[in-house]
Amino acid sequence: MDFAPARELVRDLGLTASALPQISGPRPAPGLASPLAVTDGALASVAACLAAGAELAVARTGRYPAMDVTTAHVAAAVRAEAWLRDPAGRPLAGFAPLSRLWPAADGWVRTHANYPWHRRALLEALGVPDRDDDEGVVECVGRAISERSALDVEAGAYAAGGLAVAARTADEWRASDPGRHAGTGSVVTVEPLGAAKPLPGAARLPASGVRVLDLTRVIAGPVGTRMLGALGADVLRIDDPRRPELPLSAVDGVVGKASAALDLDTDGGLAALDDLLLRADVVVTGYRPGSLRRFGLDPDQLAARHPGTIVVTLSAWGTSGPWAGRRGFDSLVQVASGIGWASSTDGARPGRLPCQLLDHATGYLLAAGTLIALAHRARAGRASHVRLSLARTAAWLLDQGARDDLPGTAPADATAYRVPFGDGWSGISPPGSIDGVPLTWPHLPPRYAGAAPSWG
Repeated sequence: MDFAPARELVRDLGLTASALPQISGPRPAPGLASPLAVTDGALASVAACLAAGAELAVARTGRYPAMDVTTAHVAAAVRAEAWLRDPAGRPLAGFAPLSRLWPAADGWVRTHANYPWHRRALLEALGVPDRDDDEGVVECVGRAISERSALDVEAGAYAAGGLAVAARTADEWRASDPGRHAGTGSVVTVEPLGAAKPLPGAARLPASGVRVLDLTRVIAGPVGTRMLGALGADVLRIDDPRRPELPLSAVDGVVGKASAALDLDTDGGLAALDDLLLRADVVVTGYRPGSLRRFGLDPDQLAARHPGTIVVTLSAWGTSGPWAGRRGFDSLVQVASGIGWASSTDGARPGRLPCQLLDHATGYLLAAGTLIALAHRARAGRASHVRLSLARTAAWLLDQGARDDLPGTAPADATAYRVPFGDGWSGISPPGSIDGVPLTWPHLPPRYAGAAPSWG
């Protein structure tokens, strides 16, 4: 495989196109047809991850493993949450009633209210009382938004701690202050962060023996850390017990890792976290820039207190500009960045991608950046800070340009890649093989917050 999106990504990671894995199958992949380069984006991000895994393997053992993957497997993997099935064979809801696209007085607004605290903040911003009647609440919210400008809804929601963005075209987003900041720099940035002890030689998998502390939620971060688990890492996810994960993410988001709960607002929770950090090789965070500083989890703090630790930071809007401190999700970034209008089927209403590609592509690139940082550590005894954002991935996708036709619109079929998760659940296996052996998930069945907050 040798196409522009993959070449760009491996160049950002310091690799050459020859390092890309073997990819077989059609493009566009079944189920990923779009006016934008969704198939190429999905394939490129997974390919970059596997190439980075091979780079780490050769850095630790001197031997380059053979990596391969199929387009159909990648297509299933980037829609993994949609293919998750409960013991009765049913899918789980991905979006709450108030997470949707709404017509405003002068355009369109996308809201995100999956979590109860975001729902409360949105209703407060709009002056809508909450009640058990979801249909009635939806009607009231729709009326309130229709009477306001899209930018007023956006500003009011964020001021109240909620989440809403006005739909912009790609040109409008690029011309805006937050858009200019979000579109600069590499898709994956890997910067030096001090010295580290070299890694020992690996076992069969590239990241074997590496401890990864996962402080991420929802999709993008968990996708990246579970892929690190599939590549051999010992991943421990930590959640706040006062803000439990949603049912879908409480299964799909902890596959491939151990999951524990810690209240970092207590002395005992902070002490337990510090003990985990003493033995962690990698710390991955997925919260707003600066929001974890009070816990000592910003990159400079980790470098000072736990030198040699690789730090990976994931954000929605990047680390600079007026939106750097804002919360965000894939669906919001799609609409704000212009992907919604670029995906529109009628030009009258913003569309959406056939999968949450910003989440998934950024997740696989998070894993790729981590693996490259580990390769730097193995070769040069150097720690790194890896930075990514959903908005930078969105800019990269838009930069690939639009497609005039939509070939390959065959329906998706994930049957070949479905695996049991345990307790009657099933989902998608990790994409890719090493030396002809398919990757598999550790820690099955997944137990959300069911593990002790300690390294096994």
